[in-house]
Amino acid sequence: MLALIEITPWHWAGFIVAILIFLALDLGVFHRSAHVVRFKEAVFWSVIWFLLALLFARALVSMRGPDEALEFITGYVIELSLSMDNVFVMVLIFGYFAVPRAQQHRVLFWGIVGALLMRGIMIGIGGALITRFHWILYVFGGFLVFTGIRMAISNEQGVDPEKNIVIRIAKKLFPISHEFNGQKFITRFDGRRALTPLALVLLMVETTDLIFAIDSIPAIFAVTEKTFIVFTSNVFAILGLRSLYFVLAGAILYFRYLKFGLSIVLVFIGGKMLIAKWHHIPIHVSLIIVAGIIALSILVSVVSAWRQKPPPSSV
Repeated sequence: MLALIEITPWHWAGFIVAILIFLALDLGVFHRSAHVVRFKEAVFWSVIWFLLALLFARALVSMRGPDEALEFITGYVIELSLSMDNVFVMVLIFGYFAVPRAQQHRVLFWGIVGALLMRGIMIGIGGALITRFHWILYVFGGFLVFTGIRMAISNEQGVDPEKNIVIRIAKKLFPISHEFNGQKFITRFDGRRALTPLALVLLMVETTDLIFAIDSIPAIFAVTEKTFIVFTSNVFAILGLRSLYFVLAGAILYFRYLKFGLSIVLVFIGGKMLIAKWHHIPIHVSLIIVAGIIALSILVSVVSAWRQKPPPSSV
C-alpha cells in the first residue's frame, strides 16, 4: 500500500489556483456576455461540476486513502443538499427585485465568489476552535439540532429586504438608482455614482449565504475535522450552486417537502455530533442516511405535486 501524501500549503495553493482558473474561464469565456441560462445549459454545467467533484474524490483515494475520499463525498452531499434550500431563497430574492433572467447569472457568480471567501474564513476559524476546544463540537451539534427543529416548524415565507441590516446600511450610505443598468452594480444617478438594484440583490444573496453557512459549516464538521476536506467539499458544492439554481428555479412546487427533509438531516447530523463520544456512526452509514432522507423528501414532493395537478379539462 502506498504511503499517504501529507497535505501541505502547496496543495491548498494549487487547489485555490485551479478554482480561480475555473472561475475566470466561467465569467471571461463561457458567460462573457449576459444571456438567459436555459435548462439544458444548466444541467450540462451541473453534470460538469459533479464529475469534477468525483474526479477530485478519486484523486483523494490515491493521495489520502478511501476513508478521506468518502469523507469528502459525504461532506459534498451534505453541503449540496443544504444548498438546495438556499436556491429556493434566491428564487424569492430574484422575484422580489424582478431581476431580469439575463442578469441572474452575473449576480450568482459574484455571490459565489463572496461565499467562497466567507466560508474559507469561517472554516479556518471553526477548525482552529475545534483544535483548541474540542468540546465545541457538542455546541455545534446542539445548534444543528435546534436549527433543524426550527426549520421544520417555521412558517416563514418570502423575503423582506427592509429587515436586512446590510441593505439598510447600504441605503443610508449610498444613493440607489431606481432602474437596472445591464450587468452593472454601480451607475450614475442624478449626477452621482449610485448603486443599482442589482447591487442590492448581490448584497441580499451574500448575506443569505452567510446565514446558510452558519448552519452548513458546523454540519460538515460532524463528518470530518480535516479542514482541507471541509474546505474542498464546500467549494465544490458552492461552485455547483449556480447551475443548480437554474435547474431547480422553475420547479419549486415540486420540492415542497424538501425543507422538512433538510431539517431532519440537520437534526441527524447534530445528534451524531452529540453522541459521538458514546457511539460512532460510520461515514458510509451517514452518507446513506443523508442521501436517503433527501431522496425520499424529493420523491414525496414530486408525487404530491403530481397528484395535485388538475386533470385535463374535457371539451
